[in-house]
Amino acid sequence: MTASLLIEIGVEELPPKAMHPLARSFADSLVARLDEAGIGHGAAEYFATPRRLAVRIADTADASPAETVEKQGPTVAIAFDADGQPSKAGQGFARSVGVAMADLDIEDSDKGRRLVYRGTAEGQPLAALLQPAVDAALRELPIPKRMRWGDGEAAFVRPVHWVVALHGSAIVPLTVFGETADRYTLGHRFHHPQAIEIADSQAYLEQLQSPGYVVADIGRRRELVMQQVNQAAASLNGQALISDDLVDEVVALVEWPVGIAGRFDQRYLELPREVLISTLEGHQRYFPVEHPNGALIAGFVTVANIASRDPAQVVSGNERVVRPRLADALFFWEQDRRHGLAAQVPKLERVSFQQSLGSLADKTDRIERIAAELVTAAGAHAAHVERAARLAKADLVTEMVDEFPELQGIMGGYYASGEGEPDEVAQAISEQYSPSGAGAPIATSPAGRCVALADRLDTLAGIFAIDKRPSGDKDPFGLRRAALGVLRTLIEGGIAADLAKLLDMAISIQPVGAAADTQSALWVFHMERLRGYYQEQGIPGTHFDAIAALDIVDMTDFDRRIKALGEFAALDTATVVCSAHKRIRNILRRNREDVPETAVDNATLTDSAEKSLKASLEDQGRTIETAADQGDYTAALAALAPLAEPLDQFFDQVMVMADDPALRRNRLALLSSIDRLCRRVADISCLSIEAA
Repeated sequence: MTASLLIEIGVEELPPKAMHPLARSFADSLVARLDEAGIGHGAAEYFATPRRLAVRIADTADASPAETVEKQGPTVAIAFDADGQPSKAGQGFARSVGVAMADLDIEDSDKGRRLVYRGTAEGQPLAALLQPAVDAALRELPIPKRMRWGDGEAAFVRPVHWVVALHGSAIVPLTVFGETADRYTLGHRFHHPQAIEIADSQAYLEQLQSPGYVVADIGRRRELVMQQVNQAAASLNGQALISDDLVDEVVALVEWPVGIAGRFDQRYLELPREVLISTLEGHQRYFPVEHPNGALIAGFVTVANIASRDPAQVVSGNERVVRPRLADALFFWEQDRRHGLAAQVPKLERVSFQQSLGSLADKTDRIERIAAELVTAAGAHAAHVERAARLAKADLVTEMVDEFPELQGIMGGYYASGEGEPDEVAQAISEQYSPSGAGAPIATSPAGRCVALADRLDTLAGIFAIDKRPSGDKDPFGLRRAALGVLRTLIEGGIAADLAKLLDMAISIQPVGAAADTQSALWVFHMERLRGYYQEQGIPGTHFDAIAALDIVDMTDFDRRIKALGEFAALDTATVVCSAHKRIRNILRRNREDVPETAVDNATLTDSAEKSLKASLEDQGRTIETAADQGDYTAALAALAPLAEPLDQFFDQVMVMADDPALRRNRLALLSSIDRLCRRVADISCLSIEAA
């Protein structure tokens, strides 16, 4: 018999960020354990609210299937004595499988004739297999810190208060952290605190919602939150600013979402937009609201976990709570502007960047020096870059950023602008942390790109110099993100700079002596990030290898080459040229000592195929070199295509390793010339192109 299997674990309020991952992991782990136990089942779905984790698995069998069992016993020589009577070994084997000696088969094997048992093992009931499956699934949950409660030894993310375990309408024996499973769950803490008897696993969601006032389906609850927030914002004649992260957090905080609109004093609208949003979202979990014209409204939307009989009282309470937060933000704003951003710079000497790498003032000095090296390549104004670098970290010691760390850089830009600094300086300060994450835009201004690059290069060089490099999945300083930010800014910003020299310089100005391999390790670290950057764009790893083999230090040049390589690889002739180049590389590698330094001697060319190849080499070589020198890598690689036919004929008709030493050296010289040409833009021998 099959039926839906429902397991619900009732707990005290879960940490909001943990709810969804725990529910998903519980379902995945339980399904995996049932699979291991041989219990057949259909699709699984998981549910969660702040007070419960649940999984429902369709068409779950009530037992594991019977299995055919085959066991080999001792050989006949051991199983029977000299008189042909069963020996102790033979009888022992029969007892172990639960049959008489006469019921065993005798078959040939690689060790001679031996006893064999074949039988059927009955399946085990779900009731016997569920407990170990649930125990194992709970042990595997990603809980960083488990808590204990009561006098027992139970430890879980939160104390467990009830358990439901139903197979269809039948209760399945199960105990979780001392709680015995039954069919009773609890509804909403206020709307329906009484127990709810779940008649059948299929009725779980419906019975929780009515009469329980609990929407257990995470996706459905998210839809309701969005709907409620939008309706409440419309009542303020505005539109809610909806952050996915905030929605996810709210969904994990409520079981019965009810949107509520509130207002605050207009005077707080003088605060920067980001400050208002951070205050409402970060501190209060409120949704900001804006006019259709994009300006913020002096109002907010919050999501309550209760449908109050007196909504006005709830609105008043939320408005009362947010006032002191906004008042604090306004105070910080006024205090910081009163002191001025430049006046904060000396305070950086008292703030440590990293114990071995000095203070933030020391880091500021290094950022200035590195940023100055980037001015020309970025097309920036030197004075603007110098000023922006000097003020870049000053907002870290302001009261506003102390309260709202996520506004670092942004507040510096506002303060600089308000103090009359050039727009380019203010913008560069606000863009210094760009890109802020995966997929986020890079700094848009030339000065901003210089400061953003300098900041990351200094951090990367410093942390590598003190040998605190990332390992495994540990990256406490965010160096992988920093390196990707460097690469993206160089490539997407069109900054033609020598990355190897920049890394060298950044390492050389650190206050510690770096190990000899620091620069090479840092270069490899960046190349690993660059490989991933192109893989996300669908560019094959072999294409990356073909460019990386040339040790290109200008990332904009690297980018142009790898894009051109993609176009070349799509040509029909690319297969022949790449295969020939691989063959050439292998021949040259095996005969490295015989390859002459001299040019090809036309007088020594005897075969028509090698003469034809040499003529094509001269014709296409000029085109390739000219196009490559001009940076037209697409044209340079395309010019390799006419070499396909003469290369094919050459290898079909010419013996490179001729007995005549003069012929052999000249042909190796010819191949060496072709090799240099095939590596002018990319080492195309790295490519793996299948023939169409």
